[in-house]
Amino acid sequence: MEILFVSHKFPPAVGGMEKQSFELITGMEHFCKVHRIVYDGKGSILSFFLGLRKRILQTCKDHPGITVIHFNDALLATMCLWHTGYEHLKRTVTLHGLDVVFPSEIYRKRIFPKFNKLDLFIAVSRATADQAVALGIDSAKVTVIKNGVDYEHANSVSTEIPKVLAKYGIPADRRLLVAVGRPVRRKGFSWFIREVVPKLDPRFFVLLIGPFDDKPGFFERLLALVPNKLRGQVMLFLGFGSDAAAIRSLLNNPIFGRSAKHLGRLPAADKQALLEGSDAFIMPNIHVDGDMEGFGLVCLEAVTAGALVYAANIDGIPDAIQDGKNGFLLPSQNAEIWAKELNKLLLPNQNLHERKRDFLEFTISHYGWDKMVKAYYNAFMDLMRHEN
Repeated sequence: MEILFVSHKFPPAVGGMEKQSFELITGMEHFCKVHRIVYDGKGSILSFFLGLRKRILQTCKDHPGITVIHFNDALLATMCLWHTGYEHLKRTVTLHGLDVVFPSEIYRKRIFPKFNKLDLFIAVSRATADQAVALGIDSAKVTVIKNGVDYEHANSVSTEIPKVLAKYGIPADRRLLVAVGRPVRRKGFSWFIREVVPKLDPRFFVLLIGPFDDKPGFFERLLALVPNKLRGQVMLFLGFGSDAAAIRSLLNNPIFGRSAKHLGRLPAADKQALLEGSDAFIMPNIHVDGDMEGFGLVCLEAVTAGALVYAANIDGIPDAIQDGKNGFLLPSQNAEIWAKELNKLLLPNQNLHERKRDFLEFTISHYGWDKMVKAYYNAFMDLMRHEN
């Protein structure tokens, strides 16, 4: 079997989709002959999309053994729906979440149902699969394959935590709750600061890590002039920080600023040290129309970094965190329960070390890029066998 992988999310760009794309494509090379057309940051992304049909046709001509073309997200597949010249090949696509529920009536009602002309849909979570079926995708063509996680560093122990705390001006006498991710509304960061932080034991200090600007940039000021509905769509499409302004406002308020801080992007070693030194990693996602957390890879990364994970029981997160097995799931937007469960961490005899060890062992045994790649390979093989 020869497969052509097409992806516009690929290193050197950094992110969950880029990581999944890289691991899938490179991992599949152990099972079959792989060809790739990926956007590696060279040239404009517009040129990449406009030239896709020509590149796909040329690659298929140069390698007539190709039987499957895999698009690594639905946005990319949308751009290729109207291509001609390779309809005889099996066409498959990974569904991540937002690429299914994107808040556009034209996309949901007129474009997405046309995906049924493709042969196989691989959803990263059951929630993503259910959304796809609800929007008209043939359920017989949908399967769920969960993402994996790196765990080579899982048993590493950092000795630099005091230095990292001092480096970023973090009070050494506070107990740390750490959240990681882009400042988009579905992550629930501003909700957590506003609703949960006032109910927490004052010994806690909340750290946010990820892309963030202390002041609104040019693009954010420009978007403020755009009508609300269109602004929301643009932010979702570009992955822009739709929660940044709210977070900024809260942190500038002394009532919240004394118990929370945004550190922006951090070197991997510093992030690792803070996760290891935290009482908990938090992922307090909330419901946002037209957006969803497809899987929750950052939760698994936190487990392997040595953190105890508390996450919202919403969207695709339960496919990553299984309650009581590799973390704890809490009801989304229930501030009372979030505060109650986190405050328990300060009680004696919580056996936190044993819990972290057990959760890490479960994650390592159930989630791995190798498992994901093998599942994709089996799905492709099943597709070809049904053809025969």
